[in-house]
Amino acid sequence: MLGDFDLASLLPYIAVGFAAQLVDGALGMAFGVIANALMVGVLGVPPALASQRVHVVECFTTATSGISHLLNGNIDKSLFWRLLLPGIVGGVLGAYVLTSIDASIIRPLVLTYLSAIGLYLLYRGLTYPPVARRPKRVRTLGLIGGFLDAAGGGGWGPVVTSNLLVQGAEPRKVVGTVNAVEFFLTLTISAAFVLQLGFGDLAGATLGFLIGGVAAAPIGAFAAKHLSVRLMLIFVGVVLTLTSAAGVWAALT
Repeated sequence: MLGDFDLASLLPYIAVGFAAQLVDGALGMAFGVIANALMVGVLGVPPALASQRVHVVECFTTATSGISHLLNGNIDKSLFWRLLLPGIVGGVLGAYVLTSIDASIIRPLVLTYLSAIGLYLLYRGLTYPPVARRPKRVRTLGLIGGFLDAAGGGGWGPVVTSNLLVQGAEPRKVVGTVNAVEFFLTLTISAAFVLQLGFGDLAGATLGFLIGGVAAAPIGAFAAKHLSVRLMLIFVGVVLTLTSAAGVWAALT
């Protein structure tokens, strides 16, 4: 628990939390995939434990984000309810699948998925801005996004937000609504992981995440106002793909 961690052991998690929140603050997505890729691919954390840690921290970050979007009128109520239940169902299923498979088997699969998300973000950056279309299959998208978010340790934002934006939905409403739904999604996924894994080896790493995330939040907000969305998507896509691909290679050799 917390007493078993000194500052030196917390530093890697502080760094991961800082990097992940810096990206998420600038893009409105990718905290989970960046944090999970670094933990699984670089720090060697088992995928289920990595996903559990990510979602516990996101309970705090998404709560703040959701309240902020609500106060600023950025939530589409209809879209919120269409995403909420399917996302929760998908998240519970993803958590169950991830905790039911041996870590040595699931690690390369998770990292391969994260590599694919990286390539997708790279594509989104190269083709930004998207062609406007009317959003379709929102409930199915929520189910898939929730499942992949839990099973892959992240991906709700890149999968759901990006897809809705590509389909032509209003960006302000998409970002606000998806962030608001994510709060309830992370609560459910965290509870599912706790039931499956317990609280062991959670507290210290989570504290490191929180410290790093809080420290990076204002920098990420500054970056969001001053950096090109296209360049950030390309940068994150390249970094995530290379990090996850290296993890896949290490896991298979």
